[in-house]
Amino acid sequence: MKITFYGHASLGIKVNDIYILVDPFITANPKASKIHTESLKADYILLTHAHQDHILDVEAIAKRTNAVIVSNFEIVSHFEKLGMEGHPMNLGGQWDFEFGNLKYVNAIHTSSFPDGSYGGQPGGFVIEGEHKNIYIAGDTALTMDMKLIPLQTKLDLAILPIGDNFTMGIEDAILASDFIECDKVLGYHYDTFGYIEIDHEEAKRKFYEKGKDLMLLEIGESIEL
Repeated sequence: MKITFYGHASLGIKVNDIYILVDPFITANPKASKIHTESLKADYILLTHAHQDHILDVEAIAKRTNAVIVSNFEIVSHFEKLGMEGHPMNLGGQWDFEFGNLKYVNAIHTSSFPDGSYGGQPGGFVIEGEHKNIYIAGDTALTMDMKLIPLQTKLDLAILPIGDNFTMGIEDAILASDFIECDKVLGYHYDTFGYIEIDHEEAKRKFYEKGKDLMLLEIGESIEL
C-alpha cells in the first residue's frame, strides 16, 4: 500500500493496481501548485464530507477518470445528479471493494456544500487492504467513538488532522492515537492557511515524548506500508 500526500487533506492511496483519491482539494491550494490534477489516476474517490476544501476537484477528476465516488448518501447523490458514478454509504456501514474492506466511521464536524446545502454527516474511513489497515479520520474532533476501531481492526497507520481550530490539534491527536491503539501517525489538515499553521518540530517532539511517530510529509511525498 502506497500513500501520497497531496496537501491539506488530499491523499492518493495505491492498493495493488487500484488508485484511490481522498478529499481532492489541489487546484486552489497554492502550496500544492506542483501537483497536476490532470495527471492523477483515480479508480475511486473517497470523500469524508462536503466542505469545499475537500471536494473542490472531485468533478473534474471523476469525469476524466470515471472514478467511483464513495461517501455518505447525500454527497454521492449530489455527484450522481451531475452524471458521475457513486457508491453511497452511511455511518457504521462497510463494503468489500476490490481494494479491500471499507468502513465509514463517525467524525465530529460539520458538512455542507459550497452553496450552503446539506452535505450529510461527516465521517472517516477504515481501510483493510493488501494486509495493511489504515484509518483516515477526516475532519474531526477527538471522540470516544475512536475507541471502537481497535475492537475490530488492528491499525498499521492512522491519518489524523492536527491543525487545530477546525479539527483536533496536536494534543488531542495524541489522545486519539491512544484511543485507536496506533502509534504510527501521518498528520494532515495543517498549514494550508493561517488558522491551521503548526510548528512542525514541536508537533513531532510532542508525539515522540509519548512514544509515538508523527510523519509530516512534503506535498507529493509518499510512504509505503
